[in-house]
Amino acid sequence: MTAKAIMFMGTGSDVGKSLIVAGLARAFADRGMTVAPFKPQNMSNNAAVAVDGGEIGRAQHLQARAARVAPSVHMNPVLLKPESETGAQVIVQGERRMTLTARDYFKRRSEFMPAITDSFRRLRDTHELVLVEGAGSPAETNLRDGDLANFGFARAVGIPAVLVGDIHRGGVIASIAGTHLVLDAPDRNLLKAFLINKFHGDPKLFDEGRDEITRRTGLPCLGVVPHFADAHHLPAEDAVALEHMAGGSGAAALKVAVLRLPRIANFDDLDPLRAEQDVSVRFVNQGEALPGDTDLVIIPGSKSTIADLAALRANGWDIDLAAHHRRGGRVLGLCGGYQMLGRRIHDPQGLEGRPQSVDGLGLLDVETTLLPDKTVTETKGTHSATGAAIRAYEIHLGTTTGRDCARTFALTERGPDGAVSADGRVMGSYLHGCFVSDAFRAAFLKSLGGRASTLAYDHLVDSTLDALARHLEQHVNLSRLLDIATTPT
Repeated sequence: MTAKAIMFMGTGSDVGKSLIVAGLARAFADRGMTVAPFKPQNMSNNAAVAVDGGEIGRAQHLQARAARVAPSVHMNPVLLKPESETGAQVIVQGERRMTLTARDYFKRRSEFMPAITDSFRRLRDTHELVLVEGAGSPAETNLRDGDLANFGFARAVGIPAVLVGDIHRGGVIASIAGTHLVLDAPDRNLLKAFLINKFHGDPKLFDEGRDEITRRTGLPCLGVVPHFADAHHLPAEDAVALEHMAGGSGAAALKVAVLRLPRIANFDDLDPLRAEQDVSVRFVNQGEALPGDTDLVIIPGSKSTIADLAALRANGWDIDLAAHHRRGGRVLGLCGGYQMLGRRIHDPQGLEGRPQSVDGLGLLDVETTLLPDKTVTETKGTHSATGAAIRAYEIHLGTTTGRDCARTFALTERGPDGAVSADGRVMGSYLHGCFVSDAFRAAFLKSLGGRASTLAYDHLVDSTLDALARHLEQHVNLSRLLDIATTPT
């Protein structure tokens, strides 16, 4: 089997490429095709565990689910996880290889093309259709030399591309026509069509604009896609999405505050809580105080635990947390947030900068030592306090030990997880994605004084993917898209 393939590039970041690929994956899978998503290079701290044991971007994990196939490390062969403003951890075919500054990565990125084409070849040989997602914008011509994410990859394997523009942000005619204009001829020749995304109102009102783009570029339009309002039910990949997340209802039975750390990771852990009708989830931004009426504070995962702990203190949240705890409030730390809750964090090998040990928040009697061996695994278990079943995954550096570990958060296939304070009001766990488990989420919320939950979260995600597929089938010319797709060379 050799698949046909087609690539979706954007006029910029956050134009909806990931959502388009997910919806198309479900639509074509429902037509009986074997479909694989693929993103050559991704930059995100929202990662997931693939069935073959490594890390991939959250968006590719969701796209695999949409395609009804198992998520594989080959669907996202290069994943960059930013650890600072200038450097990122480099994950290649699921495994952590190194940490590089942006400058060094750009110098060396051609080294990763063989792994990318190897992964693509594996998917091409086992599926009928590969839907490829670009990154950022191909119009950043200053970054073209050595490009892995857009036309550098498309040219390497000989596949056509569709350009996606976001009309909601304005200037879509200029962004599509301008992108087409600045490309060099060999890249431009691979562009075969364009899509307009996130339209509000009657799409027919854009007929003249659509024709203007075609006149200027010679490209046909595959469709004008109206805004898909239920997209908020699907996991977001980029922290940019946090800018658009509204707070929950002020009348909600349970109020949850999440500290928005500078290097927040795996914030999709909170999506099932946000979907609960009687839970208000508010992301507290830097410069804001922790709301005094909060029932539960969650310290989420972090790609740089020590740096984010310093930022937490600089914001005064350590004082707010101590006051919250004195008032009888609850605190939950997930992964890096769990490490911050302890007495000390040790980084003897300088995995997050220079070798050092720092004081934690002291709300749990534990200490963490960061070690180079990375835990990346799916797991199952039970919540120690309620006995509810949990399905989750772990992605972390380091081990945590101490007296409070005797009171486990959960018992898993891999052994005891997490810690709970003597008063039961401070909890820490390495279990990402635990709130997806309906029974656990319901029991946990009830233990905090919340109302009984009836939400079936997995069903919500799948029904949303079904609705997205129907939405795209209605507004995108899928037959023409398949005609444009070609067998890679």
